[in-house]
Formats: sequence, structure tokens, C-alpha cells
Amino acid sequence: MSEEKSIKTINPATEEVIKEYDIISDEAMNKIIKNCHEAFLEWRMKPLEDRARIISKIGEKLGEYTEEFSKLMTEEMGKLLEQGKQEIELCQAICEYTAKNGPEVLQDEERELAEGGKGYITYSPIGVIYGIQPWNFPCYQAIRYSIANLMAGNGVLLKHASNVTGSALLLEKIYREAGLPENLFKVLIISHEQSDQVIEHDLVRGVTLTGSDEAGRIIAENAGKHLKKTVLELGSNDAYIVLKDADIDLAVETCINGRVYNNGETCVAAKRFIVVEEVYDEFRDKFVEHMKAVQYGDPKSEDSDIGPMAREDLRDQVHDQIMESVNKGAKVLCGGEKPDGKGYFYPATILENLEPGQPAYDDEIFGPVASLIKAKDTDDALNIANASRYGLGGAIFSKDEEKARRLAKERFDTGMVFINSFGLAKPNMPFGGVKDSGYGREHGGFGMHEFVNTKAIMLS
Repeated sequence: MSEEKSIKTINPATEEVIKEYDIISDEAMNKIIKNCHEAFLEWRMKPLEDRARIISKIGEKLGEYTEEFSKLMTEEMGKLLEQGKQEIELCQAICEYTAKNGPEVLQDEERELAEGGKGYITYSPIGVIYGIQPWNFPCYQAIRYSIANLMAGNGVLLKHASNVTGSALLLEKIYREAGLPENLFKVLIISHEQSDQVIEHDLVRGVTLTGSDEAGRIIAENAGKHLKKTVLELGSNDAYIVLKDADIDLAVETCINGRVYNNGETCVAAKRFIVVEEVYDEFRDKFVEHMKAVQYGDPKSEDSDIGPMAREDLRDQVHDQIMESVNKGAKVLCGGEKPDGKGYFYPATILENLEPGQPAYDDEIFGPVASLIKAKDTDDALNIANASRYGLGGAIFSKDEEKARRLAKERFDTGMVFINSFGLAKPNMPFGGVKDSGYGREHGGFGMHEFVNTKAIMLS
């Protein structure tokens, strides 16, 4: 076992310790895995409609805990209170969608066999699914994979980011109060070394991670060595393309919201803003004006547009990426200075004069920092967007929606594209990326099919 004995959660706005949690022993960890597997053996036999009823109750129970949960998320990772409530609403919608559509998505399919007879396709649960989740959406990240897998009939383990341990345990409590069988969803407070042991455990049948592409490579390699399927939702550097026929005011407003929502700490956030040269100056001037008006402060205050970054090391990393970009020729149009005083705050920032080789051009900056890039025309803008090693989301701004849709379908190499809008997850639409942004899909019914045995049964 790791020498690490405990973890502390810290309020990023005040730098005060919230709570300390003991890391469990290897023995306790293995017992949880075994108990989860045993709970799965009973749960998999439950009719789909019975599973759906409990998932619907989880959504209802989340609503009862909205105030407590949103306050806890604000304390643990610094998101605005109102955005925490929006996160809970999204999670309720996921439960509602899954409960309503899950029985049909997982229903047996019948097919005629070419040589006569009938074939049946069943979607059978496979066992315990292990989720390694980040801190930026403490409720949603866990809901996203766990609800789909519980509907599919699997057992679920969660290793949440250590700084949102309280949120993880509250979610476990909510699941139990909603009537989910004991041990079917369990939180593991463990070290990274112990996490590797979970992946290797014989009773763990699948692994899903939301995190950086570096973490994704490590987890995929470890799981692959043991022939275990993975679903990876990794980082991104989403490009928001502004074409010459765009509504510039709409584009500016949407891009600001897309960049600073959740304090800029969102995998599918707007990050690179690629603007064709005909409208570049107009967009830039309005973009800077509005970004300067974004105020950071106490996330519990209605006067704050963004709260603190989740941890001190994360703020330092963002600032280092900006400074390296500036040293390589980037220009700061606003922000870019680390504030003094308590709290891990960082101002809304815009950089231009960007080119390959700078972190602000090549890499994901997980904070309220916008990378502004000029393109010659539509083709150039799409080429710049697609040159990224990432491919999670992106957007196109154009008054010609049919053209934008065609470009999104034929040219944009990402898993999701927003047209004249910014959005997060939608319960009825697939969520996931390509390239270094990972693989596999969640939501829209797709997540319920990721960790099942698609079994063929044939009768002559």
C-alpha cells in the first residue's frame, strides 16, 4: 500500500481545510470490490423496468439534495452556486432519460437468420465497472457513467478526485436513500497505486476514465494488459470558428460564456477562437471588451462571474502555460496576471499572436484563458481547428445554418459540434471525442451499450 495515509479537501476560495479522509486499506478495498460483485450478481437479474424505477428515484432524490450538494461542490472545487444547481438539474435529466429509455435501449433484438431460424441479440451486463473521475463536475462526472451502467445491470465503483471526496460520498448516500441495493455503487478512497490494483482485479470487468490524455494513456495501457475494455473521455482544445457571415455579437456573447463557464474548467469548453480575417478585428475588440468585464470573486456571491480555480497547482499550471506562450511570442490582451491574496483566483484572459509550439496554441489550458487565432478563410479555419491532436467538441458561427451543418458533418474532426451555440452534455445526444480526446460514447443510449456483452443467441 502507498505511504499516503489520508487526503484533505481544501476550499479553493479561502484555502481552508474542509475535511480529512483516511485512505482505506488494501484489505478493505478488496472487500468492497467483492461485495460490489456479489450485489451485481443479484442486480443483473432484476427486470429492466425495476432498475429504471430505482434510477428514476435517484433523480428525484438528487432534487431533494440540490441545496446541500451545490453548496458542497462550491466549497470543494469553487464553482458558482447557481452553476452547481444547474449541474444537479442536468443529472436529474440524465436519470429521467435513462429511466424512460433504458428498457427499450437494452431490449432484446430479434433477427431472421439467412439459413432459416431466428437470432436474438441480448445486451447482458458484464460485472463491476470502475470509474476514475475528475473534480470539475463533482456530481455529473459520476452520474454520467454510473447511471448508464446501473441501468445496464452492472455494479459500479467510483474513485473520485480527492479534492471532491465529500461530493462522492454524498452521491453514494443519495443512491442508497433512493433504494439502490447496498454495495452496488461504492466510493473507493484510495491511492493511485491502489487504483492500479483495482484495474487489475479479476472481478473488475471494465474501466472508464475522464481526465487528461496523459492519464488516459496510463489507464488504457494498464487495462489493456489485462484485456479490459475502457471508455476514455479526455482533454480537448475545442475550436470555436467564427465565419465572415456570423452574427458577431451572438458569437462574442456565446464564446465568452463558453470559455468562462465553470471557471473555464470544462473539457468541452470553448478554448481556441478561430476567426476569419474579414471579421477578426471586430470580433477581437468586442471579445476583449466583454472578457475584461468578467469578474472573479467569492463563488457564493451573485456578483461573481467566475470563482477560484479548484487547486493551487492547477492555477500555477495555467499561469505557467500563459507565460511560456508569451515568451514564445504570444500577446496578452487582457488578464494574464496571478492575483495576490487568499484563494486560487485567476482573471479571465485572452491571448493572440498564437502559433504552433506555444502551449496556448497546442495544448489544453484548463482555466478561463482564451486563445485567439486569425484564419484566412473558412478552409483555413477548419484546417487550423483539425490540426489539433484533440477532437472532443467545437463550434461554428454562421448565419447560414445549413452550410454550418454541412461543414460540421463533413469537415470538423470532433465528436461534438455546436452551431451558433455553446453547450455541455445533453442526455439524449452522444458525448465523447476522437483522437487524443479519447474514445467511446456516453449519453443518448450509447453509454448503456459500452459495458455489456452483446450476445448472439441462435435457434435453428
